[in-house]
Amino acid sequence: MIVPRARFALTLAASAAALLALAAWSFAVGPFPVAFADVVRALWSALTGAASGVAPNAQAVVVEIRGPRVAAALAVGAALSAAGASYQSLFKNPLVSPDILGVSAGCALGAGLAILLGLPIAAIQALAFGGGLLAVGLVVGICAWIEGRDPLLTLVLTGVVVGSLFGAGIALVKYMADPYNQLPAITFWLLGSFSGALPRDLATALPGIGAGVLAMALLRWRMDVLALSDDEAGSLGVSVRRVRLAIIVAATLVTASSVALAGTIGWVGLVIPHAARLLVGAAYPRVLPLSLVLGAGFMLAVDTVCRVAFPTEIPPGVATAFVGTPAFLLLLAAGFRRSA
Repeated sequence: MIVPRARFALTLAASAAALLALAAWSFAVGPFPVAFADVVRALWSALTGAASGVAPNAQAVVVEIRGPRVAAALAVGAALSAAGASYQSLFKNPLVSPDILGVSAGCALGAGLAILLGLPIAAIQALAFGGGLLAVGLVVGICAWIEGRDPLLTLVLTGVVVGSLFGAGIALVKYMADPYNQLPAITFWLLGSFSGALPRDLATALPGIGAGVLAMALLRWRMDVLALSDDEAGSLGVSVRRVRLAIIVAATLVTASSVALAGTIGWVGLVIPHAARLLVGAAYPRVLPLSLVLGAGFMLAVDTVCRVAFPTEIPPGVATAFVGTPAFLLLLAAGFRRSA
């Protein structure tokens, strides 16, 4: 499906405007509601240092409590969506995502080991990155070794197997953890949540997410060329192996940074790129920016509903499965109808 440039720009602009409105709503609602005008003044005061004229308690709620949480939800949603779009384009398989490839499980195992050892957030991020790289390396290596007749099916099945293996490792880490302190922390963290996001956590995780997304953006045109065969892409001057390695490292880096910041959150990297492709077509230079915006909005909406719609807050990592499953089925049905 070829989408005109004007339609792509309009879709991206409308999605960005909806994201801004959603962010304003997220800042305003909660057990302590804040008027929209006060939200704007509080955020402007935090950015410029000028006097806001807002009540101190409202200023603290907007800037110190909801600010880090909103920023974390936006960053994680955008990062996981970008990683999913990159993996799907790289492996030419719409079923591939950080979850399916076992990357999320590898990152979770590395981060769980760091929590078990009582390491700081920087070490959690580093071990999560190492676990994610190990997982995707195993998947790609096993697929190359098997050389099945259906490489896409082999990739998905291998990802499921490797994910199960790392899942067993996570279970072992939980079994070894102190049942009074470490085990509850690991279990709660694995559910995925933004409630404990702090400015120092953002300062550690955001550089990794930013670097990975920047690398994907810089390689977006070369990634589009990889839709051709390897020989055709090479004849156009694209180093196929280097681009693939760079995208794998970048996508794994943003996934690891997201896992270190908020725990394991599934479905975002699978569902959102599908929605982006239905709106603007399959070209990676268009899917990537729209996936960033849609993923950030989806994650922020889920987190906001989880904290305001129920007496007890539901972890967003759990809610995304309930939302993502029917959403993916609807998107899949829409895609089949469009291709029919």
